[in-house]
Amino acid sequence: MSMSATYDFHRGAGHAAALLVMLPGAKARAQDFIEHGFVRAIRGHGLPLDVALVDADFGLYLERTFTAQLSTQVIQPALAKNTRRIWLMGISLGGGGALNYTRGHPGAIEGVVVLAPFLATTGTIAEVVRAGGWPGWDAQAIDGDDEERQLLAWIKAYRPEAEDVPAIHLGYGTEDRFVAASELLAQRLPSTHVVSTEGGHDWPTWSNLWRKLLERGLFATDNPRAHLPLGNP
Repeated sequence: MSMSATYDFHRGAGHAAALLVMLPGAKARAQDFIEHGFVRAIRGHGLPLDVALVDADFGLYLERTFTAQLSTQVIQPALAKNTRRIWLMGISLGGGGALNYTRGHPGAIEGVVVLAPFLATTGTIAEVVRAGGWPGWDAQAIDGDDEERQLLAWIKAYRPEAEDVPAIHLGYGTEDRFVAASELLAQRLPSTHVVSTEGGHDWPTWSNLWRKLLERGLFATDNPRAHLPLGNP
């Protein structure tokens, strides 16, 4: 099982402010981000970002080696080149991967953007819903090998106002078949960090959400706890 990355570097004046690592969902490709206008939208807004477009075999998720591969193949090489500000952006399974990486390496990531993230299987999400949501769900007795529930426990404990955790931004379609997971995540985030739109679990919806996030000012404010400030670190 392998992982690779294609890069689109900032070509404007000055150095790139940060590296944005884009993670596609299951059976999607890095090229899909280009074909559906994600990189073009970044350049259209004049954002000083280097972009890493990741291709990852689905098996990396099944074998739970995704975070290790992301570290060795993308994050560590970036740090070796003196990149000090890294954001992750993931769609569906890639969104879950972005959050899992951040959970294990909170100090290495400045912010995360997830679109319709796959947080856990439908049955596990339903378990949280049946408990009445986060307050009623018991996150204490979780098996050490249960990665899904470990991620959900991390989300339950997430405090966006804390200075030592990355900012998380969420977008999802209201008709998405995994909408329950996004709605649960939205409960843990400031409303200013959540965007929704009509649509399902598909590229037209995700492209629309990406445009909405960029138009809202994602990556373009001087508030480092909410967004990525422009300019050099």
